[in-house]
Amino acid sequence: MRKVTVVGTGSIGRSWAALALARDLEVIATDPAPGAAERLRGEVARHLTALGAEDRLPGLTFEPEPRAAVAAADLVIEAGPERLDLKRDLFCALDDAAPPDVLLASSSSGFGPSAFQGGCRHPERVVVTHPFNPPHLVPLVEVVGGRATSPETVESAMAAMRRLGRRPIHVRAELPGHVVNRLQAALWREAYHLVGTGAVSVADLDAAVASGPGLRWALLGPIATQHLSGGPGGLGHVLEHLGPPMVDWWHALGDPDLTPDLVDRLVDGVATELEGRDEEIRGRRDQALLALLELKRQAGLDPQEES
Repeated sequence: MRKVTVVGTGSIGRSWAALALARDLEVIATDPAPGAAERLRGEVARHLTALGAEDRLPGLTFEPEPRAAVAAADLVIEAGPERLDLKRDLFCALDDAAPPDVLLASSSSGFGPSAFQGGCRHPERVVVTHPFNPPHLVPLVEVVGGRATSPETVESAMAAMRRLGRRPIHVRAELPGHVVNRLQAALWREAYHLVGTGAVSVADLDAAVASGPGLRWALLGPIATQHLSGGPGGLGHVLEHLGPPMVDWWHALGDPDLTPDLVDRLVDGVATELEGRDEEIRGRRDQALLALLELKRQAGLDPQEES
């Protein structure tokens, strides 16, 4: 793999482009939006600086015509809007223009490939490779095949993501939101409920996760963490003794509606928490992510396979 085409240059597309460039690949980006080329170059340059790969910017080219952009690609990554009608039309066009052996990968955060691969002549090469935002920093990518996706395509997608330095997981069923967004939605559901009932403030809820379980989950994940908390008996011991009360907690979890009052409470709460320092905090977070990934690597806690 030498050349990656990124279709769509919003925040996800720009991040994909920077990642591919930093991995010594050429990138062709395409987007019909006015001013897309200028915005792309500035944001990609900023991402490359964060990755210590400023010298890779000349490897980026912009091609306004999608068909021309994919004609010479070894991998096509679609990062357009999350609109099913648009994805169906777009993948038909990409499938028509790209060489038949080139992988067509969507960044869709919720749709499985079956929803938009049906009109393609080669639906077997269409797959979802859903990144975790921002893709140039966070290693996780969910690989999802559709009804017509071949096993070889899934394997190729896993290999392509490893070539990009990512940590792919194979999601073996098409589910709304895949796996990770469903896990996030479960946490957000109870978080919104707790804030909405007045049990906790937005700032204290964020602190509860970031200063507590989030620290451990960043290193091992929730099930391995639960296993280690069980001592010699491990997960079996935990589930034997704490499983029944946990089931009771499940039954007591909230089922909130996003009412205007709850939305206002959440928005006002995070505004108070961050005090208008969004960009500053985002920059610090991104630097801390890089440091955390390096710490995990040094500690032998990074499951990323060698690429």
